[in-house]
Amino acid sequence: MSTTKYVIGVDYGTDSVRSVIVDTANGNEISSAVYYYPRWKAGLYCDASQSQFRQHPLDYSEGLTETIKQSIAKAGAEIAKNILAISIDTTGSTPVAVNENGIPLALLPEFSENPNAMFVLWKDHTGVGEAAEINQHAAKFDINYLAYCGGIYSSEWFWAKFLHILRVDEKVAAHTYAWVEQCDWLPFLLTGGTNAKDIKASRCAAGHKALWAEEFGGLPPEDFFTSLDPILAGYRDKLFQKTYTADQKVGNLSAEWAEKLGLSTNVAIGVGAFDAHFGAVGGQIEPYYLSKVMGTSTCDILVAPNKDMEGKLVAGICGQVNGSVIPGMAGLEAGQSAFGDAYAWYKNLLLWPIRNILSENQTPETEAMLAQIEEQLIPILSKKANELKLSEKDEFAVDWLNGRRTPNANQMLKGAFFGLDLGTDAVKMFKALVEATCFGAKNIVNQFINQGVKVEGLIGLGGVAKKSPYIMQMMADVMDMPIKIHKSEQTCAIGAAMFAATVAGIYPKVEDAMEAMGQGFDAEYHPDPEKAKIYAKRFQTYINAGNFIEDSLNLNAKP
Repeated sequence: MSTTKYVIGVDYGTDSVRSVIVDTANGNEISSAVYYYPRWKAGLYCDASQSQFRQHPLDYSEGLTETIKQSIAKAGAEIAKNILAISIDTTGSTPVAVNENGIPLALLPEFSENPNAMFVLWKDHTGVGEAAEINQHAAKFDINYLAYCGGIYSSEWFWAKFLHILRVDEKVAAHTYAWVEQCDWLPFLLTGGTNAKDIKASRCAAGHKALWAEEFGGLPPEDFFTSLDPILAGYRDKLFQKTYTADQKVGNLSAEWAEKLGLSTNVAIGVGAFDAHFGAVGGQIEPYYLSKVMGTSTCDILVAPNKDMEGKLVAGICGQVNGSVIPGMAGLEAGQSAFGDAYAWYKNLLLWPIRNILSENQTPETEAMLAQIEEQLIPILSKKANELKLSEKDEFAVDWLNGRRTPNANQMLKGAFFGLDLGTDAVKMFKALVEATCFGAKNIVNQFINQGVKVEGLIGLGGVAKKSPYIMQMMADVMDMPIKIHKSEQTCAIGAAMFAATVAGIYPKVEDAMEAMGQGFDAEYHPDPEKAKIYAKRFQTYINAGNFIEDSLNLNAKP
């Protein structure tokens, strides 16, 4: 195996995009670059109070250009000559309206500042009403078209977002030819696609978020959509019946993009997928180990041999799809809508008075002071929380600050703190919040186990897993099982690189790429038996509190 064969893995996150050049012989990272979306960073096109989160396609295309060019500049021209393939992962479901040429409407002058013509980010919940309608509507059919997406459709997913945009913006609706996932559009862009009909649909995205199932022969029938709302008429046939796993090739880098990036048109472009699915591969997932990609949210991935899943459907998760993670195996997805986002919310809450006071007297010194406080706040909270004695009567919380993804998606739900008194301080509230996110993770594991899918261990991936021993130790204690932390901080990009190496033909299947390019694990947390006993009792309190919140909100729910 020559060490002169390289690939590029591109990982699109919520706030930024990262490109990594990887040696296909051993998985070594040769160079990388990160680009923070400037429009997103400025808060444009978003309204958190309305759960509206949109991203401009220029943030994506500019980021793609800059990160690949910077990575190549760092690596050198000789390495650039031997780059054979590029594969891309993205957040999801993050779809956009496109015209017949496959161009996102926001790239047209008349829609350049219209949020409804932009990518609807995964955590946009403006389609909660539409998701509820889809769930009610599906119950009218003899065939359960929600069976392979966990039985409950979410506002974070493809059709709820599409229907919402069509309803609220007539001009966008009039110009929409089709609706396309970010992970499908970017490979189409790199290969110079000019016809939306040629866009290759990711098996991962279509199966987990868009109601595609091979068991049904593709998407639900046209009358499923038109009887939901006539505004959806005709779109089904413009989308996809065939889907592609990520070990397959979309095409080659177009001449335009090859010149722009300084690469060859011989570079193969792989089918895209969602970040957590590639992250699970980069994190060397194995059957029945739950891979937890822990970032702003969590996405939990489990793979199982197809023969083990015959006749078995897991309700309340984000789908089970043959080949969505590893081709030839069933991929099961779950997750939490807020994880790192919950800690960021709490940090911002505590920092509000400091930021506003210092803004009245802004100097280089005060800016440096604020930056230092922001950097040290969560580590100090973690240190002090770890010193607290654990008791069954401690304050506790429910982690649904951005709704609940799994089990049983419901984005209308809200978070809460319980048991507060005048002795409650910032550290105790932080401890309760961390515990709540760990309890949310345990609830997901129980959802699998209670329906006959074993969970033999946990794999921690992502920024929180790498940077917070306090949270990871609590996770092990709450779960009462070990959690091993992958060595790479960029498992999503590395997973993309593993698929790129497979697309390039360097490895016959992605499992071979995982074995050769995997970087292994550098930490493992084991449960404390005494704390595990206390957390088991507190977990039931968490479940009861969640039931109380859900019942209370349902009393006030609009029909």
